[in-house]
Amino acid sequence: MTAGVNVPVLIGPVPLLTVTSLTLNEGYQVARIAGSKLAQLVSPTTRTISLEAVLVGGSRLIFKKLLEAMALTSRALAPATAPMMNLAGLPVVCGMTVCLDMQITSLRFTQSNQKRDALDVSITLEHVPRSTLTAVIGEALDIALAAGMAAVPSVSGMVPVERQLGGTL
Repeated sequence: MTAGVNVPVLIGPVPLLTVTSLTLNEGYQVARIAGSKLAQLVSPTTRTISLEAVLVGGSRLIFKKLLEAMALTSRALAPATAPMMNLAGLPVVCGMTVCLDMQITSLRFTQSNQKRDALDVSITLEHVPRSTLTAVIGEALDIALAAGMAAVPSVSGMVPVERQLGGTL
């Protein structure tokens, strides 16, 4: 990411500005070749995204309710709540990937004494493909993101020796 810019993770219309961790898991189906000890990866089977974030400020309860509403929206209820969800699930856009057909499978909210004006949220989303077209568009956007991020200056470049742990001052 560009230095000094806080780019949110978008889950549908909800911008998460304080994401502390994001994990992308991808699983692949393995098929055995008949009469052989060889195996081949045939197709992706699962894609899940798990993230931890903090909802802060006066809008934290509004974002909480929006996340809950998106989690409750099933495929059967999708046309009534958002007509475009017939074509695609929840879009997730972050610095690592673009996934169009995601569904929230788990939400956990935590409020503590130390952070009374904030909610910690843990979200798990699973890829639920709606159509081949959205899968192709999602992969094209993912490739475009990767190509675009390669051109953007990064804050995680090489650290000078004097700034590394144990280096000379």
